[in-house]
Amino acid sequence: MNITVIGTGYVGLVTGTCFSEMGNNVYCIDIDEEKIKSLKKGIIPIYEQHLEGMIIKNHNKGNLIFTTKIEEGLSKSNICFIAVGTPMAHDGCADLNVVFQVAKNIGELMSHDLIIVTKSTVPVGTGDKIEKIIQKELDKRGVNYNFQMVSNPEFLKEGTAVEDSMRPDRVIIGSEDEKTINIMKELYAPYVKNHDRFIIMDIRSAEMSKYASNAMLATRISFMNEIANICEKVGADVNKVRLGVGSDKRIGYSFLYAGCGYGGSCFPKDVSALIKTGEIAGYTPKILNEVENVNNEQKKVILNKIKEKFGEDLSNFSFGLWGLSFKPGTDDMREAPSVVIINGLIESGATVKAYDPKAREVAKDIFKGNENIKFFNSKYDVLNNSDGLIIVTEWNEFKSPDFNEIYHRLNNKIIFDGRNQFDKRLLNNLGFEYYQIGS
Repeated sequence: MNITVIGTGYVGLVTGTCFSEMGNNVYCIDIDEEKIKSLKKGIIPIYEQHLEGMIIKNHNKGNLIFTTKIEEGLSKSNICFIAVGTPMAHDGCADLNVVFQVAKNIGELMSHDLIIVTKSTVPVGTGDKIEKIIQKELDKRGVNYNFQMVSNPEFLKEGTAVEDSMRPDRVIIGSEDEKTINIMKELYAPYVKNHDRFIIMDIRSAEMSKYASNAMLATRISFMNEIANICEKVGADVNKVRLGVGSDKRIGYSFLYAGCGYGGSCFPKDVSALIKTGEIAGYTPKILNEVENVNNEQKKVILNKIKEKFGEDLSNFSFGLWGLSFKPGTDDMREAPSVVIINGLIESGATVKAYDPKAREVAKDIFKGNENIKFFNSKYDVLNNSDGLIIVTEWNEFKSPDFNEIYHRLNNKIIFDGRNQFDKRLLNNLGFEYYQIGS
């Protein structure tokens, strides 16, 4: 098939590349000329496992085309995906300005019948608004092209996005037009051998499914973090509690890890947007408000433990920090707990020495000009003359470190573990003061 994907951010780039991998001709479009030039050279703006090689291979084959010209893609495609960002606006709602601008551009430039698919995460009712915008532009032009709207939400996990795209656990198609549904099924057929994984529904239900899924996962995280905080007060071990809870097959273990809060490009903004959707409709989502509140407070737990140990004034202290990205497998630092922890340490006068296998360059931009944070190429080098180690992101290379090396490099033999990776008794027996969340 010939496909246009508008937006070369995280979702658009992965989606377009994976479609091209299956032999489709894909036009990836972005208004950022420098980004398009870089992509043509094989310079990828994000880190995602397997993505770079697939982009270079398919671009060289000629079936993955990068361009700034929407009309070039639209003129040669029968399906157009809208995959632009919907960041959180100042009021907590999803900012749809770019989505609506793209819809206007499509209406202005489409030259034949088209299936228009919303891949961006958008509030319920957005598909209807996009349809009206496109139709308004067609009416202005005096043309009568037929177009069908589809909601096809993405469920990509950063760090495993290519695998999630190539082997999805479900494909939601929001449409009530049988011909359009069959075309979308044909497009996804190479990825979905089990037809039970196709879930067909109306557009509004598809739009809500994405928000409801992310809100449920965020709720599980905040729920377990709240349980962890109670465990700490009453002398229970949240790691053992998790085993007891997760063994119930109705619950399971996924997203029940206690930690220093969730971040990233999806959960924070999607929970906020769903809260606003409810409020606009006249309903106050009490549980989701608390999910958000618990998460915001959870990002401060490690910082509070450090201050309990060393005091409010940290001017004479230096800390080594492992992990900057909000999760392993990505360089994304949007809403990352590390940012809250680092800012809190620096505001209290501390010096931070940070290491992350992928997110260092992103972090340098975030903390540009701040002399109280330094970045290192080795996880052990950040420990030299440091008064404690802080673990924020659960990268694999942090899971079995050389504790002897850590012990001899640290000034104070203290570890603050925001991801509960180690056994507390083992660390205490090795001579460390070891602080976890929820035990």
